[in-house]
Amino acid sequence: MGRLLKIAILTTDNREPYREYHKADPWFGTAPEALLQGFAQLPAAEVHVISCTQRPMVSSPAKLADNIWFHSLHVPKLGWMRTLYQGCVRATRKKLREIQPDLVHGQGTERECALGAVFSGFPNVLTIHGNMQAMAELYRVRFGSFFWLAARLETATLKRTFGVFCNSAYTEGLVSPRASRTWRVPNPVRSAFFTPMPGKKPARVPAILNIGYLDTRKRQVELLETARSLHRRGLKFQLQFVGQGTARTAYGEKFRQELAGAEKAGYARSLGYLNTPQLIAAMDAADALVHFPAEEAFGLVVVEALARNLKIFGAATGGIVDIATGVEGAALFPPNDFTGLEAAIAFWIQTGGPHPVNAAATMRERYHPLVIAKRHLEVYCEVLGKTKREP
Repeated sequence: MGRLLKIAILTTDNREPYREYHKADPWFGTAPEALLQGFAQLPAAEVHVISCTQRPMVSSPAKLADNIWFHSLHVPKLGWMRTLYQGCVRATRKKLREIQPDLVHGQGTERECALGAVFSGFPNVLTIHGNMQAMAELYRVRFGSFFWLAARLETATLKRTFGVFCNSAYTEGLVSPRASRTWRVPNPVRSAFFTPMPGKKPARVPAILNIGYLDTRKRQVELLETARSLHRRGLKFQLQFVGQGTARTAYGEKFRQELAGAEKAGYARSLGYLNTPQLIAAMDAADALVHFPAEEAFGLVVVEALARNLKIFGAATGGIVDIATGVEGAALFPPNDFTGLEAAIAFWIQTGGPHPVNAAATMRERYHPLVIAKRHLEVYCEVLGKTKREP
């Protein structure tokens, strides 16, 4: 398009779900954050980020970059899930009428963003970050629960939007029967993961990271059992867990009990929650990542680890398959093949724990924020070329 393209991005300001209303600056999910980093390098786009919140924020910046504006909308609690997010939809629609964007992009079907996009009155597209229908089936959720409702709202919005950005072949397979159009566009990786890496690591006991929220879907307990078996074989390594978890679940309690014994024996430990600089430092101090979920829409942590030239041991599920295809240092196994996973890790340790050399360059070519933002603009122009909006 010859003129400036005006885009509205509907996404969650994480100050809302984390109840951090006192903080001065918004923060977003890792994929939307990386996408905005890419848009900030594209002066041909004027971007307006819109987020709803149940309480007024203490403060919010008017702009996130020279070409990116931020709008925080206060929506009382009644306007959220109990009314199917109708308050959020109305507040968003009112703001969009002021902005008059060319296109509205709803980020995720987990909360209000997709509904705000499809009922905006403007040409719109959606991005699937987590597959709500697949999550509902995996957890066998009860009638009326959050995931039960989110799965039904997801299907309703997919039928109404102009098209859906799918971050993997797996996601596209789940979405395409319910959407009029799909584009396979992967999630971008934040710019910080492409900064220069330190030099060669000194010889030591290899460190293997596992990064993610503590949950049955991520299978940290099963990975501890694999680590215990490797330890009993006399292999020297340390499995390091990064992330938070729910303290009051049976799975979380079992993990803590298993971890206590592993820490005492010296083959595993928890690093807890790490911010982005700390996470990158932990990756640069480690040798490998093991990521073995039962279900995964994309697998952003796998890209982040490969961007730091870590060896990958992963489950061949969801978007992890797309990420690993043709990439040095990525070894995948059937999702329930813990025997094969154990054998591969054992062989890797016994052969000195080698690192990939060119994985980081491949990740930059595929997932850099600027690369993905440019692809978004191409899709937007394609949608608008086929769409006529009534005045």
